[in-house]
Amino acid sequence: MAQPKRRWSKRRTGLRRANWKLEETTKGTCSHCHEPVLPHKVCSNCGYYNGKEVITKKASNED
Repeated sequence: MAQPKRRWSKRRTGLRRANWKLEETTKGTCSHCHEPVLPHKVCSNCGYYNGKEVITKKASNED
């Protein structure tokens, strides 16, 4: 099999990897409570997904 003539320099490797940046996750809004939510996930605030209640949230005990 063919082998590379020379090893890539650290600078060239760094230049190639310069565009490997972390991207912020895209978030949508819940159609029920309008809170930011990850796409294709149930809203942790109200328990709705795609306009339907999937998880029933327990009422908090406030004394």
